[in-house]
Amino acid sequence: MRKILTVVPLLLLAGCVNDSATFYVDGSRDHTLTVRRQQEYFWKEDAQYTLMAARLPDCQRAIPLGEMPLEGLDFELFASGDNVWSLRAGKYVWQVETQGCTLVSEGGTTTATGAKLGTYTAESKKAKMRFDAEAAPAAPAPAADAAPASNPPASQ
Repeated sequence: MRKILTVVPLLLLAGCVNDSATFYVDGSRDHTLTVRRQQEYFWKEDAQYTLMAARLPDCQRAIPLGEMPLEGLDFELFASGDNVWSLRAGKYVWQVETQGCTLVSEGGTTTATGAKLGTYTAESKKAKMRFDAEAAPAAPAPAADAAPASNPPASQ
């Protein structure tokens, strides 16, 4: 009987989703923004989402984003400069700054400020969350009719 009571809770947790995706600010492991997705029970169609903001050693904070659909959800990430970030999912926007690890604003506005950095995607239960970075803008090509720079003749 004791073995059965030990196994039953494990069966209830089997199949639950618990994953995350991370954006590394300037490629640093010390400055990150991570969206975490946690499904409480395998039969639930929603998950708890949390934004983990870190700029070590000064800032580390978990910001609950709430319960949202487990699948087919995108969070867009924007940078506003000065360690200020906006995260948008549908009609909801959260703004956090990683200088002092504070939640600047949250609510039902669709305004996300700054340059779009990429998208956190929670595609399905079976697929892991991922962060897809925006493609960097291409550098302008040099004009075809521009004459190459000439070097002045060396004096003898």
